[in-house]
Amino acid sequence: MRADAARNLDKILGTAARLLAADPTVSMATIASEAGVDRRTVYRQFDSREALLAAIYKARYDAVELAFEAARLTEAPVTVALHRYAEGIIAATRQWPVAFDQMAADPATAARRRELGDRLDTFIRRAVDEDLFRADLPHGWLEGLLRQVIKVAAEDVPHLTPAQAADLAITTLLNGIGRV
Repeated sequence: MRADAARNLDKILGTAARLLAADPTVSMATIASEAGVDRRTVYRQFDSREALLAAIYKARYDAVELAFEAARLTEAPVTVALHRYAEGIIAATRQWPVAFDQMAADPATAARRRELGDRLDTFIRRAVDEDLFRADLPHGWLEGLLRQVIKVAAEDVPHLTPAQAADLAITTLLNGIGRV
């Protein structure tokens, strides 16, 4: 792919992700206009709205997979891996702000999500085994809480860097919000 075509593709995908997160019904023409490209450029890259959405979902999960790899969930000390994971997921969520309910219908994305969920479950079991997390909580509780704390950190404190937001998320997860 030529450099200008790659730049256009990045602009289209980034703009589309941002606009679709705000309004899932946004038109291809609006996406093209906001990306600073001709509508025909969008249709040359993506023959349908579904193809554009699939490309956004792929880009998001590519970024999520990179976050998983950078976290080194099986090798790094568990607290280091947890922070790296949170920071990477926060950055990926901010870069690709599409909601899961938008992605759930795409079979390839759903399969990737399951695979990454299995990897996260394995890490959470490791964190429990190493006494970072409590062992007496119901199955799924830790993963759900971790996902929600990271989601809030990614979406609701945009003035913080991903590293700062990860610090806040992990500190809150590990220490709670109450004064005990």
